[in-house]
Amino acid sequence: MILTVTINPLLERRYIYSGLFFNKGNRNGKVELTAGGKGINVSRQLNMLNIENLSFTFLGGTNGKLLKELLLKENINFTSIRTENETRDAALIFNESDKSLTTFFGCDTLITEKETDEFKSKLEKIIRNSEMVVFSGSSPCRNTDSIFPFGIEIANKYDKISICDTYGKHLTDCIKNKPTIVHNNVSEIEKSLNIPLKTPKEVLDYLDYLYDSGIKQAFITNGSGRTYSSNFDFKYEIENPVIYSADSTGSGDAFTAGIVYGLHKSLPYEEVINIASALGVANAKKFETCNILPEEVEIIKPHIKISAVGKKINKLHVG
Repeated sequence: MILTVTINPLLERRYIYSGLFFNKGNRNGKVELTAGGKGINVSRQLNMLNIENLSFTFLGGTNGKLLKELLLKENINFTSIRTENETRDAALIFNESDKSLTTFFGCDTLITEKETDEFKSKLEKIIRNSEMVVFSGSSPCRNTDSIFPFGIEIANKYDKISICDTYGKHLTDCIKNKPTIVHNNVSEIEKSLNIPLKTPKEVLDYLDYLYDSGIKQAFITNGSGRTYSSNFDFKYEIENPVIYSADSTGSGDAFTAGIVYGLHKSLPYEEVINIASALGVANAKKFETCNILPEEVEIIKPHIKISAVGKKINKLHVG
């Protein structure tokens, strides 16, 4: 079983209008509620790929109850720690006339020290019975900054594959604890670690830094730009096809789900890259988040270009 961990879940309220007017009231919009949060997105996509998984998160207040109902409705297998404070929410405003999407995020949830400790205790028990664990998304407050580094340490203790896809102040501590795999986009790394990744050389140097830090595999995405990856000390450049992007929200999570899928199936490294990239591209073409069918992936896979950078292509994969 795959475990996904989300410590900053999100209740999304999607408002859809045929046209928007500024400085005026907008009426008769269609409203949809959806479950968000990076790890939850990964779980949704793993379900689409028929990979058994469990999502672990915090839930609290009215928003938490609504989010729980949505997870049950989507058949996303989950467990949670109850919080005293309200689960965060966001309003997503979609204008059908020009296909634009604007998002307004609410406040992050304040998690108490007691709730954090309870989460850690349960996390260790679940990791022991998991094949691999995915740590996804941001940390909502200072108390929760220690959860992902702790989880990575526990995964290493029990010899479990860990995939870290997070950002913010705790990213440095996550890397220090040596997750098996790291995935980030360029802007997340630049903001979290205050380092420039403007050129291919800077990105490749960062991949070297991760390898020297004990990271076995790393993936650095950049929206519609080129992806760079490393498998131990072998590096790759990935070029995605040019598409019309409807909404790129969750493309990184779809990419992460592809990594999990490839590892679970013990696929060669290049095939893992191919599937993960195709999932990211397919997600950007849709307004739904992490709702990609396997046949959609197969259509895009032949258009992903993968080339080795420096050393000869390495056929090893983590497993």
